[in-house]
Amino acid sequence: MLRRPGILVAGLMTGALALSGPPAAWSASPEATTPEGTVKVVAADADATQAAASALVSAMSIREKAAAVVMGHIPTTDPAALQDYMATTGVGGFILMGANVPQSEAELRALTAALTRDGALPPLIAIDQEGGDVSRLPWDDFASSVTLKNEPADASRDAFAGRGALVMRAGVGVNFGIVADVTDDPGMFIYRRALGTTPDAGSSRVAAAVDGEGVDAFSTLKHFPGHGAAPGDSHSGIPSTGMSKDEWAATDALPFEAGIDQGAELLMFGHLVYSAVDTAPASLSAEWHRIARDELGFTGVSITDDLGMLQASGVPAYSDPVANAVSALAAGNDMVLSVMFSTPDSAPRIVDGIVAAVESGALPTERLDEAATRVTQLRLELAAEGRGLMPCTDCTPVG
Repeated sequence: MLRRPGILVAGLMTGALALSGPPAAWSASPEATTPEGTVKVVAADADATQAAASALVSAMSIREKAAAVVMGHIPTTDPAALQDYMATTGVGGFILMGANVPQSEAELRALTAALTRDGALPPLIAIDQEGGDVSRLPWDDFASSVTLKNEPADASRDAFAGRGALVMRAGVGVNFGIVADVTDDPGMFIYRRALGTTPDAGSSRVAAAVDGEGVDAFSTLKHFPGHGAAPGDSHSGIPSTGMSKDEWAATDALPFEAGIDQGAELLMFGHLVYSAVDTAPASLSAEWHRIARDELGFTGVSITDDLGMLQASGVPAYSDPVANAVSALAAGNDMVLSVMFSTPDSAPRIVDGIVAAVESGALPTERLDEAATRVTQLRLELAAEGRGLMPCTDCTPVG
């Protein structure tokens, strides 16, 4: 999962520390103070980070693990309210929407600092910064898919290098910004947001975008397995296609495969049905998660698209957000995202539901452990690389 050399807490890397308390007990200083003493940071690789993550997760309660795999949201720009939200929920991530973005980069840095309770194990703070039609940062003037789909791949690399820098400068570690869907139909809702109108064109631009963005932000590919083949908008329904698995593998799969090969750390699963593969939405499909990992070689964090979109579909089977979250984890997602219809108690209710599912046996303990470990590993990598944690206070704006 680690694309660049990182640094990691030495005691955890070697397995020398036996943590007796939760990660929240650590300080946010460069020398983290754990219940066992002060530890420094040293060079680490992916195997070491995974071992460290496993050690942390093994020390967590079921509730702490359940909270770790939830990415929550509340609509406010009040740093105190956000700090309290993270402290009381213990969630592993937070998504910034338009209602969270103040007027200036400096104000946003203060907000993301409030979200980060612990610099040694920071939350995955994410943002939908595609540019163009989906842009949360009003100061992002870099080119978007609206024009990049008609330009050489190098233009995508340059644009997302700049975009990644903006995201990092804001104190955000994860960008949900790279749309790997493919369509040449201007009537499709995803058309303007897609980086390519053909599989080959999409592949080159997606790989270039991951390459450019990856210097400063963790990249996310969306919306797997691809909106282009399934007409309709998943914000208000469940788009469906009868495309065969073989046809998908030769077409819509290619940009995702290219982004995975380039090292994208996250893969967002869409609420869309490929009925020839599974009658369930990909976000709730164990088969699509198997395909992503076993056939495309994805090893990072899989995350749902907003679970509120399933509710908005009007399909009775998806009316319960807690049940949707449990089903998504059981299918193979490592993190569940909740935005639409969210209230301050939405994340705690989802956490309660995950705990109850584990205790009843409906969600295997091993599956929650696997998910929490992958998420924790990415959080440790974020801390190791120092991105999104200590925003500069006197930077000259870019973009």
